[in-house]
Amino acid sequence: MKERHETEIKLPVRDPRVLKRRLRELGFRRIRARYFESNHLFDFPDQHLRKAHCLLRLRFEDRQGVLTYKGAPLQSDRYKVRREVETRVSEGHGVKEILEGLGLRETFSYQKHRTVYAPPGRQMASQPRYAEYDETPIGTFLELEGPKRWIDQVAAQLGYSRADYVTRSYVTLYFRRCAELGRRPGNMIFTDRK
Repeated sequence: MKERHETEIKLPVRDPRVLKRRLRELGFRRIRARYFESNHLFDFPDQHLRKAHCLLRLRFEDRQGVLTYKGAPLQSDRYKVRREVETRVSEGHGVKEILEGLGLRETFSYQKHRTVYAPPGRQMASQPRYAEYDETPIGTFLELEGPKRWIDQVAAQLGYSRADYVTRSYVTLYFRRCAELGRRPGNMIFTDRK
């Protein structure tokens, strides 16, 4: 189990080929090839976690389960900073039954394909740095996770400004997209998985 505070932003990907080429030019290396994630959010019937701006997620990646608790975001101007406690679980579907037995219910699910990149140099355990390339049903994003100064530096090197930073969750982005398109929201899942 690992506990830490994560600092991250999302950047909308304008041109995937250009972005991936630029990551290579900056010395980023792929440390995890593209894989599929299925994420399931749980909450109590009174939506206690959502109201407290917290999150309980059961993620399936490949055949591995990961249970994550994220605390309410701390006050930050342009970054999302929040406490995160995460543990791998070998019987993910069993964990789902335990959560439901405790009175939680699945409130939303979303999917994405993720590729993970690491910057050049040695990673410091206290503040890991990653670029995570996420292909979602609502678009492609690059998540930068690490110290604020590093995030700003890499974003600028990729051609982004602070005005481009997205700190909203994929859930919020999905519901906004549905509202913009006049669609009734459901779950953010691929209708035709690639």
